[in-house]
Amino acid sequence: MSYSEYWERIYSQSEEMNSLINSYWREFSGLSTWQFWVVLALMVLPLILVYFAVDRSRIFEIFFFGYTVHILWTYADSFLERYSYFVHTYFLFPMFPYAMNMTASALPVGFLLIFQYCTNRRKSFLLYTILASAVFSFGFATLEEWAGMVHFNKGMNQFYIFLIDILIAYAAYLLTMFVKRMSENIKR
Repeated sequence: MSYSEYWERIYSQSEEMNSLINSYWREFSGLSTWQFWVVLALMVLPLILVYFAVDRSRIFEIFFFGYTVHILWTYADSFLERYSYFVHTYFLFPMFPYAMNMTASALPVGFLLIFQYCTNRRKSFLLYTILASAVFSFGFATLEEWAGMVHFNKGMNQFYIFLIDILIAYAAYLLTMFVKRMSENIKR
């Protein structure tokens, strides 16, 4: 198959897949389903919570950390969904990433509030991250699986989500501390 034939086939199958996902969303994940409203709540409620709970004196540092968690989890989820390891079966709208409520709101807000709490009170961020990751993966992901909102495939399970949570939170922490130190060095 030639270069252009590959791309013609990719475009064709992509259009077919988009049509199939749009039909699925209208029938099973649209505005008339309870799942849509759960997904919407998981998108909006954490953002409302962070509006009232964020330490405004450190807002850029805290939001940088949360944004880093968001970006890293979005990349991780893109891989996991593309290869069908971890699939969110209900989503806000078909044109957005399927796990957007989790990767753009629930997980970043959860971890940024832990980051804020630990750094404000000199608590062990590493320990609290392990505890939060356990709650997110073994508690929340298990509930989502039970409700049919996510599917684990190809050997993926909650333990791997737990490890990914920890890795992402630690990476976001290290990157935030690196940027904070760079900023402090520039001010001197």
